[in-house]
Amino acid sequence: MPLADARVALCGPASWNHLILLDRLPEPVPHMQFALGDLHTLGGTSAGKALHLADRGVDVTLHALLGTDDDGRHVSAALDAAGVQVAAYPSQRTERHANLMTAAGERVSLYLATPSAASDEEIGRIEAALAGADIAVVDLSGVGATIVDRRLAGAAGAPIWTDLHDYDGAAEFHEPFLRSADVVFMNDDATDDPWALMQSCLDRGPRLAVCTLGARGAIALAASGERATVDAVPVDVVDTNGAGDAFFAGFLAASLSDADLDGCLAAGARQAVVALSSEHLHPAVVGGEALTSAIR
Repeated sequence: MPLADARVALCGPASWNHLILLDRLPEPVPHMQFALGDLHTLGGTSAGKALHLADRGVDVTLHALLGTDDDGRHVSAALDAAGVQVAAYPSQRTERHANLMTAAGERVSLYLATPSAASDEEIGRIEAALAGADIAVVDLSGVGATIVDRRLAGAAGAPIWTDLHDYDGAAEFHEPFLRSADVVFMNDDATDDPWALMQSCLDRGPRLAVCTLGARGAIALAASGERATVDAVPVDVVDTNGAGDAFFAGFLAASLSDADLDGCLAAGARQAVVALSSEHLHPAVVGGEALTSAIR
């Protein structure tokens, strides 16, 4: 399929985040600790994927719950400035996190606000939009859970790609996402054997599983038995937030251009560098609404 003709509909979180850089993650005891720097910026796994898909020339629309609060206006302005098409659905509040991070890529995410529940009408509108696309990316979220449950119950729609993140092979919430998906992504944070984890995913229905390994690159396993690996592209890391989402987007864009499995992995590794080289999810975010502080 020519990349220019492909349409991707993406459903999931977009948030306004406070990133706090520390020399180490806090110990679970009362103490005082000085931050090395902080930054308010766009966050959310779906926002990250949308930014990088748009960067690769994919016709992508992000379907997200956003409030009319200041955080929602920040999110909308940042995505608009980056050229991302957004279909916003009403929420009482916009998702917001405080991320405690280290230069080594360690992170603790504190959820300060989560979206209110979407109505059946709004979920129906999102489901219809995803069904009309060539690829439906359904990220982990309350709305996403409803959509994949309906798919498992027999609803028709475009092939689902989903990102299981730090899936351990057993988490109950992830199960319907996995079983409804055509392609699944994950990282190796919760496994010592990523090949076995990917095979266990394929045993539940997907045709392809991809696992990112951080600085060691990424691997992929197809239901046919085909295996592929890629090394990480060398980069001076500025920030690790969104690297997995960038990899996902690069891989998906290459797949839409009919690249083989090795080519898709290589494209994902190259796109991850774009995120790793920026203090934002994507350098285009800098052109959005003024950020209130910057990492020093």
